Amino acid sequence: MTARASTTWAVILAAGSGTRMGGGRPKQFLTLDGAPLFWRSAETFSHIPDLAGIVFVFPPAMLDESARMVEELTASRPLGLPWLTTAGGERRQDSVANGLAALPKECGRVLIHDSARPFFSAGLATRLIDALDEETPAAIPAVAVTDTIKECESGCVTRTLDRSRLVSVQTPQAFLRDVLEAAHALAVEKSLQATDDASLVEALGRPVAIVDGEQANVKITNPEDVRLLQKEAAMIPVTGFGYDVHKYGSGRPMVLGGVPIQGGPEVVAHSDGDVVLHALTDALLGCMGGGDIGQRFPDNDPRFEGMESSFFLREVLEDVRRTGIEIVHADLTIIAQIPKVGPHRERIAKNIAALLALPPERVAVKATTEEGLGFTGQKLGIKSVAVVSAIRRS
Repeated sequence: MTARASTTWAVILAAGSGTRMGGGRPKQFLTLDGAPLFWRSAETFSHIPDLAGIVFVFPPAMLDESARMVEELTASRPLGLPWLTTAGGERRQDSVANGLAALPKECGRVLIHDSARPFFSAGLATRLIDALDEETPAAIPAVAVTDTIKECESGCVTRTLDRSRLVSVQTPQAFLRDVLEAAHALAVEKSLQATDDASLVEALGRPVAIVDGEQANVKITNPEDVRLLQKEAAMIPVTGFGYDVHKYGSGRPMVLGGVPIQGGPEVVAHSDGDVVLHALTDALLGCMGGGDIGQRFPDNDPRFEGMESSFFLREVLEDVRRTGIEIVHADLTIIAQIPKVGPHRERIAKNIAALLALPPERVAVKATTEEGLGFTGQKLGIKSVAVVSAIRRS
């Protein structure tokens, strides 16, 4: 069985002592939205279509208690996934090794996640899984370092590092299971210690891919971080609406949702004239109150002459993620008398889902005519509307 054909499981590390938080209970058991902190990660993983199950790694002394807690939680807030529990080890990497040992034999890909990072999105985990293949057996999320970083010794600076070459690494991290197991075996053989699993894969000499992380994917470490939990409890739903129109005429070959439409009318446009991605980009801007696509990418700027609209979408999507907004659904309608959209609908929806890093069932693409009315009905042009649903973490 190839890694691509095998199942994917998640290992949630909830075995730490959480000593820096103070109090008598580890931080992974702090309450968030009526459940322990580790449960938020489990619920996020449950939204990933490719995921087959979850292994929870708990403190050895609390294993039975924690397993009962998961049973009670699944009764009231079902995950819709099988789950297993196992005891953690002395170090983080020992806990990971125990989690790997608990996985079913058919598991070929695994996501390793620290339960102290409860704010990651299902889209991030999906992008990590998609980045895996036989040549790239590991993928990790990372964000650019914005602070100046200095090396110090005995209270004095010894060197200032070039932050343009630095990233801050997060979890979850994705791996081909056999490669991660080989990396842990090497760690045992050579007495290696690491704070993340990617470091062990690096020691094995295998490549590790970088996927854009999320600014909201912060780690709960110190007592003051509890305020993040309090803010998270009041997530705000937001909606963005987008609209775009292009007239037919000598100009650009028709593209809808990033898909070339063979035989479709040409459109008059400064960029590639993709009304679907333009409307979707406008909707994303609406989610964060970021103006409109014409303000962001003016149609008199020569830099955008003939530009693929996926460029605009990716640029805005990066800003959306940086502001802590998680896109959860996109609904798009194409309005045109010609061309017939039906034969292309599935490819358009699939491409948009990939661009947004959303499961296919969270992207709807519809089409309609205006029954001969208006400029679209007279075959003079095409338009599209988009509605994006998202969650803002205030």
